[in-house]
Amino acid sequence: MKTYYLSLEEILILHFQLIEDFGGSHGVRDESSLKSVEQAPKQILYGREQYPTVYDKAAVYLRNIIGDHPFSDGNKRTGITVAGVFLFRNGTSLTATPKELEDFAVRVAVDKLDVPAISAWIESHTR
Repeated sequence: MKTYYLSLEEILILHFQLIEDFGGSHGVRDESSLKSVEQAPKQILYGREQYPTVYDKAAVYLRNIIGDHPFSDGNKRTGITVAGVFLFRNGTSLTATPKELEDFAVRVAVDKLDVPAISAWIESHTR
């Protein structure tokens, strides 16, 4: 089954729209981190996908945006949104409430959750 990833331009557009809608500062803080966000879910290691499931790939988007702070502001909102759009594109929808998503984004940031933990949470909050 083909996986549909987000382009760098799409990630930037989502971030811009979130800042427009909910406030905050526009701008990219770290361009190399942002480029990494786009490429990380696609990584192949020794001929195998490093992140084989859609939940793992969504977790990488979320962790890298929240953890690496590529944007000046709105990284948690952008991380959750990018992961959600990626899941939707690939036939899965988040079922968590906005409050659950907000609380989880804070947990990812504060507890520095790893990909397996984020992936498990995402899988348990999708249909």
